Amino acid sequence: MTGLRQDVATARRLVVKVGSSSLTTAVGGIDEGRVAALVDALAGRAGDGTQLVLVSSGAIAAGLAPLGLSRRPRDLATQQAAASVGQGILIARYTAAFGRHGVRTGQVLLTADDLMRRAHYRNAQRTLERLLGLGVLPVVNENDTVATEEIRFGDNDRLAALVAHVVRADALVLLSDVDGLYNGDPRIADSRKIAVVRSPRDLEGVALGRPRAVGTGGMVTKVESARIAADAGIPAVVAAAEQAGAALAGELVGTYFVPGHRRPAGRQLWLAHAAVGRGRLRLDGGAVRAVVDRRASLLPAGIVGVEGDFEAGDPVDLCDEGGGVVARGLVNYDAAEIPGLMGRTTGSLAAELGSAYERVIVHRDDLVVLT
Repeated sequence: MTGLRQDVATARRLVVKVGSSSLTTAVGGIDEGRVAALVDALAGRAGDGTQLVLVSSGAIAAGLAPLGLSRRPRDLATQQAAASVGQGILIARYTAAFGRHGVRTGQVLLTADDLMRRAHYRNAQRTLERLLGLGVLPVVNENDTVATEEIRFGDNDRLAALVAHVVRADALVLLSDVDGLYNGDPRIADSRKIAVVRSPRDLEGVALGRPRAVGTGGMVTKVESARIAADAGIPAVVAAAEQAGAALAGELVGTYFVPGHRRPAGRQLWLAHAAVGRGRLRLDGGAVRAVVDRRASLLPAGIVGVEGDFEAGDPVDLCDEGGGVVARGLVNYDAAEIPGLMGRTTGSLAAELGSAYERVIVHRDDLVVLT
């Protein structure tokens, strides 16, 4: 195969995400036929030596019927209870289905906090790397039983994009109940499927649908996640679950997101898409231009305000004077220290307070521009 999608067809490490609506019946139970069809497609690819990570929704949906619930609960406590019941059912189905193909699986449950904190991020990376090295297919899901509103991914599409970063995947495939991205409602006859997205310009004027009743994600989250991956140099495909085999083979199904030419360093990926600022630093216009346009380190002279309670080493958001976030980076000082440094040069600070204060506030190697 040549041209676009060859990178998907020849990928040696793939992350595949499947949503709740592609796995469950209308009343919320696991659809054995759908699970079997998905597993058949993935096992076929695993059989040729490809390392696969499956990011699967469905725990809450799988727990609805056993708990006598007719629809997805709105309150967090009941969602967590349904996830507790459903996660065991879901992983048991996968273990049995993959086992029939001789493929071993392992369960990995993550919260957003696991990828927002650098140490946790590294732990998740080591665990997934080791599972893949042992020939195990990790089945990843958000840990809905303990995740609170403050530390939720919100949908598994974003989780899949972040996992693709964590494991340094060669491609990402997002499976849904819609066969790709359309320029309008796919139920309308004159809506046209977009086969390839090369840049954000290709998405101008595209109307994205709302989340489904059973799942939490919609096409908007899939597009955002595919763009996160593509911007990091990882090709992505959005396709229907029944097209899984064709999508993995690089056939012309779904919507293909062309990857960028350069993969940012792991720390930049983490800062841009997983880390959450523990505080905010407001910069004057000159500092914004230095950070954004020249990719320079942030110096104390350019800071005009500080918000939040953070410690040295925490990620912080760098904002313009209007409050818009322009960058994120790892700060070298505690929040309490910065007001005494603002507006001053590192030279004057070092002369008065000692050589330790020659440090920049955020070094350019620990900074990612977000605009």
